[in-house]
Amino acid sequence: MHFGHCEQFALIDVNEESGDVAGTELVEAPEHQPGLLPRWLAQKGVQVVIAGGMGRRAMGLFAESGIKVAVGAPAESPEELARQFLAGSLVTGENVCDH
Repeated sequence: MHFGHCEQFALIDVNEESGDVAGTELVEAPEHQPGLLPRWLAQKGVQVVIAGGMGRRAMGLFAESGIKVAVGAPAESPEELARQFLAGSLVTGENVCDH
């Protein structure tokens, strides 16, 4: 639920023709260092991040890299969250991060 505390990330490929999930790869997060995760994910080609909560600094670093961020996501499977995002039906609540 908190982006900066993730032990692993689901990198989801999207089928551009159908607009659906084409595959998922789980990757272990590198050792936490301030500001590292946004750069690391950008290097992996990430275009959108969906999280329950994220600090303002991370959100700003993603914006600088042109990566869209959706915070306040419910606790569902990464594939389901991606499907909802792609369909334009992802309902987000409050950012669960307090910094």
